[in-house]
Amino acid sequence: MDKVIAEKKKITRSNLITFAMVIIAYVIVEIMINTGNVSSLFKGLLVPLCIYSILAVSLNLVVGISGELSLGHAGFMCIGAFASSTWSMIMKSTSMPEGLRFFIAIVIGAVTAAFFGFLIGIPVLRLKGDYLAIVTLAFGEIIKNLVNALYFGIDANGLHFSLEDSMHLNMDGGTIIIKGAQGITGTPKNSNFTIGVILLLIVLFIVLNLINSRTGRAVMAIRDNRIAAESVGLNATKFKLLAFTISAAIAGVGGVLYAHNLSSLQALPKNFGYNQSIMILVFVVMGGIGNIRGSVVAAVVLTVLPELLRGLSDYRMLIYAVVLILMMLCTSAPSWIQYRERIMMSFGKNKKVNGKESN
Repeated sequence: MDKVIAEKKKITRSNLITFAMVIIAYVIVEIMINTGNVSSLFKGLLVPLCIYSILAVSLNLVVGISGELSLGHAGFMCIGAFASSTWSMIMKSTSMPEGLRFFIAIVIGAVTAAFFGFLIGIPVLRLKGDYLAIVTLAFGEIIKNLVNALYFGIDANGLHFSLEDSMHLNMDGGTIIIKGAQGITGTPKNSNFTIGVILLLIVLFIVLNLINSRTGRAVMAIRDNRIAAESVGLNATKFKLLAFTISAAIAGVGGVLYAHNLSSLQALPKNFGYNQSIMILVFVVMGGIGNIRGSVVAAVVLTVLPELLRGLSDYRMLIYAVVLILMMLCTSAPSWIQYRERIMMSFGKNKKVNGKESN
């Protein structure tokens, strides 16, 4: 019983440290902004930092906790971005309060992405390894190409869709919202750093509590040994589908932030393509697979670093690659992990000794 209580205290302390890190970082940045010590370039990175942190945490739920390799995470981000942006454009000219409209946009983005995650998860999660990665990769590319071919408008007669061009919408006046490859223009810029941090804290709360719940332990048990987990009555497909759907919903929230941070939203390969999914996966791997706090730190470091090294035009990517290798070694190499654990153990012993001396 004492071991269980001690383990719960350890988990709670670790979670509080994660929340405290985010809050302290937010306070420091806000102080720097108010005192004029932040450049316009860095201000432009604040919302993307929140977006990539949210995406990294959501993907870690699939890769680290569920043990499945997904390469289509940018597809769920794309769904959330366009679904929420479409809602905001439809309601833009109404008298609905801006805060309420954005809140509903977040809900729509999350629910739409979760719905597609559920649909794609039913057949996909029966696959394993490389097959799962290939199918999710194809899903992400299909979503991007469908959005590029989609024309959507609204008039007095209702909603109009077309996969050919705007002329085939057959609209009587009204407004064309999605213009194929041109995407959506004029989305309200409701995203800011404060909202991004609040959403990140909410996402961390949901994911960390899920991991430490009975459901999270069941997902990890299935990840470690599916046959043994199923032998004690755990439904592997059900729990994996649940984790996959929640991950897709959180990715949709990241897409909402992304869409409402730009005046023009387009489904370009650099925004929602294969490379974007790989970059999110890099954040997860660099921060440590299964390490939620590490995903946030890696997303921040690897997003800010290229901009900080921009002055070293000839050596920027070389230094970036060296940092990636060092981070991977620190989080994945057994010798580095053992060295880090020895340091933490020695720190813990010193803390106990000092406590005894004070008594």
